[in-house]
Amino acid sequence: MGEIRNSKSYDLEDRTLAFSKRVRIFIKKLPRTLGNIEDGRQLVRASGSVGSNYIEANESLSKKDLAMRIRICRKEAKESIYWLKLVDVGEDVELEEERNKLIKEAQELMNIFGAILQKVK
Repeated sequence: MGEIRNSKSYDLEDRTLAFSKRVRIFIKKLPRTLGNIEDGRQLVRASGSVGSNYIEANESLSKKDLAMRIRICRKEAKESIYWLKLVDVGEDVELEEERNKLIKEAQELMNIFGAILQKVK
């Protein structure tokens, strides 16, 4: 099937990797509560899965496989939003701002994957 590439200078593989790294940095700053530890683990999995499934989509063998992987990317981005909303930032204004930026990025990734899915169909 080949890679999902276009002339844009910002590669989506790099963008999803950057998102996952930013999430990990964010999690390290959260208050160490039982809820944050458990929810943070889920957030790490979901955010990392966005990029890993996109890499797999780039290596897909068929249109059907490509569409399935892109759907998973979109689903994991949406799940990342859920876990981001659930973690407790306490009264930390900077953490709240970072959470909002990460939620915005996850929403943008969802939109991108939705657009790719429309083109694949």
